[in-house]
Amino acid sequence: MANFNIKRLSEDIRRELSAAVSGVKDPRVAEGFVTITRCEVTNDMSYCKVWVACMGGEERTAKAVEGMKAAAGYFKKQISRIRMRKIPELIFLADNSLEYSEHIENLIANLPKHVEDNGEDTDEN
Repeated sequence: MANFNIKRLSEDIRRELSAAVSGVKDPRVAEGFVTITRCEVTNDMSYCKVWVACMGGEERTAKAVEGMKAAAGYFKKQISRIRMRKIPELIFLADNSLEYSEHIENLIANLPKHVEDNGEDTDEN
């Protein structure tokens, strides 16, 4: 039961942080399309890891993470609306899964076209 509550709390925090991103005045966060992809609260509710993605590559995401770390107090105030025993410390991490998935899609798109689904070459028949 406690595990369910932690997952629900993580999702609530992610939702609140996503809504609060638009209120940040830091240009590192405000200029890019910043998305909170995932939140994970520890069992003792002391820490919350927040994965941040941003359009524009890894450097842009790293800058957005720095800006979010600078605005951590603002974000803690925003999530204080959620009823919980204590407000967790926010740990912002870069989520580069979008760039990684794009890289994998490019690799798949550039595979040789002469290989069929069963692995045999069509040129040798």
